[in-house]
Amino acid sequence: MTDRSEGGAGPFPRRRAQGELETQVLAALREASEPVPVAWVRERLGGGLAYTTVITILTRLRTKGAVESERAGRSFHWTAVADEAGLAALRMRRVLDAEADRQAVLASFVTALSPNEERLLRELLAQNAEEEEG
Repeated sequence: MTDRSEGGAGPFPRRRAQGELETQVLAALREASEPVPVAWVRERLGGGLAYTTVITILTRLRTKGAVESERAGRSFHWTAVADEAGLAALRMRRVLDAEADRQAVLASFVTALSPNEERLLRELLAQNAEEEEG
C-alpha cells in the first residue's frame, strides 16, 4: 500500500490550490538560463511528482502561451515566456473570453476593486493609452 501522507499532514496529502503547480513549474523554468528538459524541472520541484504530471503541466502552460518547447533529440526542452503575473493575466483572459457578456463581467470586476486597485488600474490604462499614441 502506498503511504499517502507525503506532502501533507495526516493520512491524505495536502491538496494544491488551483494553478499552484503551474506557478511552481513556471518559477522553476524561470530559474533556468537556457531551455531545460522535463527531468530538470521535475528535479527542481521535488516532492516526488510523476514525470507524466510534469509533462502535463508543461503542455498546459504551452497551450496558455506561458512556455515554449523546442525539440532536443527525441524529447523537448522547455523555456518560460511568461512570469507569474503573466500567467495570472492569461488565466484572467481565458475566463473573460469564455463569457458571453464581457461588459457585465468587466463591470462586475471593476466595481469589486478597492480604491487603490481602481487607481492602479486607471494609471495602467492611461499609461497603455500613451504608449499606443506615441
